[in-house]
Amino acid sequence: MQDYKDFILEALEAASNIARESFGKVSSVTKLDDNNQVLTETDIAIGELLVDKVKQQFPAHNIIDEEAGVIDRGSQFTWVIDPIDGTSNFANGVLTYGILLGLLDGGTPIAGGIAIPSQNEIYVATKGGGAFCGGERVGVTDEPKLLNSLVAYGIDGHQEDPDTTTQETELVGRIVLHIRNLRSSNSAFDQAMVVKGGYGGSLNRTSKIWDNVAQQIVIEEAGGLYTDFFGKPIDYSNPCSRAGQNFTWCAASPILHQQLQAIIHA
Repeated sequence: MQDYKDFILEALEAASNIARESFGKVSSVTKLDDNNQVLTETDIAIGELLVDKVKQQFPAHNIIDEEAGVIDRGSQFTWVIDPIDGTSNFANGVLTYGILLGLLDGGTPIAGGIAIPSQNEIYVATKGGGAFCGGERVGVTDEPKLLNSLVAYGIDGHQEDPDTTTQETELVGRIVLHIRNLRSSNSAFDQAMVVKGGYGGSLNRTSKIWDNVAQQIVIEEAGGLYTDFFGKPIDYSNPCSRAGQNFTWCAASPILHQQLQAIIHA
């Protein structure tokens, strides 16, 4: 596990350097299949860097990269990469973006890292080993009351099905009535804030596998619960076949997770 931790730290530091150097100097295009998603040359550059590093260090492992796609080598191990999580923020000169690199053993997240380049922070975790940032152990909040907590909710508009967005925003309204304040960078920044205890929780109903694997292991090792939106375990089995699947999440400290689920299921 230490080898994975060291590799993730080194890879994310190199990726962060690329992001910092190009921040504020990029152009973007909207992806043809999703108006909510944009792409920059930096996404491609970081993706190529991380894919190449995995190929060199772990040549037998599978890779899923948001931009490059799936490299299925038939391995039980799969690296899952999001070169820039929060590309819309990054492309518009907004500092709340991140880089995600995670590792699955079968369908189980066993190692991962969240880089927040604008803050020179990298959060890294291995299964059973805890979560760390800058060599210091980090953990989710011990605040017992949702009403005293900041909670992040990432939401995309569904122009193809407006009723879905209307229903979701109604639920967001119910959540807001039970928390201190709502936050939404809709990026890995929000999950990093959960890991360090700044936010009590984070939720999202529109994401992909590369948005989830790395942050799940880091949040869990920081003492949090990470489930799908409705509180059920997330299924990553046969991950190379799941690149097109929609994933949801509800991540929080155990006591706040319980309170969020009570609102969701009310």
